[in-house]
Amino acid sequence: MRTDTPWSTLPARDHLLARAGDAAGAPVLDVVVPVYNEEKDLEPCVLRLHDHLARTFPYAFRITVADNASTDRTPEVARRLARSMPEVRSYRLEEKGRGRALRTVWSHSDAPVLAYMDVDLSTDLNALLPLVAPLISGHSDLAIGSRLARSSRVVRGTKREFVSRAYNIILRSSLSARFSDAQCGFKAIRREVAQRLLPMVEDTGWFFDTEMLVLAERAGLRIHEVPVDWVDDPDSTVHIVRTATEDLKGVWRVGRALAVGALPLDRLARPFGDDPRDRGIGGVPGGLARQLVGFCVVGALSTLFYLVLYSLFRQGVGPQLANGGALLVSAVANTAANRRLTFGVRGRGGAVRHQAQGLVVFAIGLALTSGSLAALGAASGSPSHGTELAVLIAANLAATVLRFLLFRAWVFPDRDRGGDAPRPADTPAPRPAAVPADDTHHELRNVR
Repeated sequence: MRTDTPWSTLPARDHLLARAGDAAGAPVLDVVVPVYNEEKDLEPCVLRLHDHLARTFPYAFRITVADNASTDRTPEVARRLARSMPEVRSYRLEEKGRGRALRTVWSHSDAPVLAYMDVDLSTDLNALLPLVAPLISGHSDLAIGSRLARSSRVVRGTKREFVSRAYNIILRSSLSARFSDAQCGFKAIRREVAQRLLPMVEDTGWFFDTEMLVLAERAGLRIHEVPVDWVDDPDSTVHIVRTATEDLKGVWRVGRALAVGALPLDRLARPFGDDPRDRGIGGVPGGLARQLVGFCVVGALSTLFYLVLYSLFRQGVGPQLANGGALLVSAVANTAANRRLTFGVRGRGGAVRHQAQGLVVFAIGLALTSGSLAALGAASGSPSHGTELAVLIAANLAATVLRFLLFRAWVFPDRDRGGDAPRPADTPAPRPAAVPADDTHHELRNVR
């Protein structure tokens, strides 16, 4: 996974209206239309989109055609549109991939709000202003159109409807995603967020959207959803089976990276007070209430996991070996879960040390539970399996309080929140190169 992002935190969100005139003619909104062999639909799309923005959008705007290595007359059409309308630009990439096109254009844009939509304009353009308004006002970091909201009106075939809803269920169950529609080709993002987020997104194809949203949500960024009216394009060239397969591979890759803490999501954090999660509870020091809740949930799941493992191991070995093996495996999982979910430590920094300290805590738990089993054996000789489980549950509950105190004071103290590496708060994020105002066509070759 990509991790080459700046260390400083994101600035506070501000309302773009107050400084819209400071950008020396730069547009407030840059709408990207990624295309591949769309010589027939490109011109009607751009003309309709341009007309809509000119009539309804109260800020300066730009339309950027991102050509994904088309082999037909699409590049020629894009250049002609760029020459005839000052608000239209064109980019040419020599490699295919919608994600690659969006990352390239968004990384070079000077507009504070970046959006994209599919060339078929399946989404009603009346949703465009509601999509970008929360980003302009400073309320949200990203915005997405949703075809699965209750008030959305959608016309599409049964197969696509089934695939979309099944994919949404997979994302919710595997990646705990809370957004409703990852695949709708109608999204927007603030530029300062894109500068930090896009280098972490590895996919260059159709999974790009999902990966971007999952990482943004896990980092605590605010995602605004807009119900849309959407009509399926019967001439769509998207290969459903191949796209679904690639998406499932992406889900596995991202899920694995999040599970092991391989992504420095702390670099997407907003300043203190901007994220509701950072606001303290009156009279409770250091987020103790939230940590207790998280620790209890993780502990309950870990205990169930431990008991299942103990029962499995007990079928082949004695109680002491079964207890030790079950405790070791569950302890590693417990430390990793508490590190990320309870104490909010992100990234790889200190992960090995935290696991080593967690094993010390595990040794204490092992001594308590093993001692309890030994005492039980000495007292009753051959206790039943149910009696063993009851004693182990009591011993684990006794060890839980001590485990939490050690985790909080020793393994994950306050100075480790968000990782161990220093992050100077006043280090500005590097700005991408601005698109020249007098250049209407750009050739980007061998972009990865």
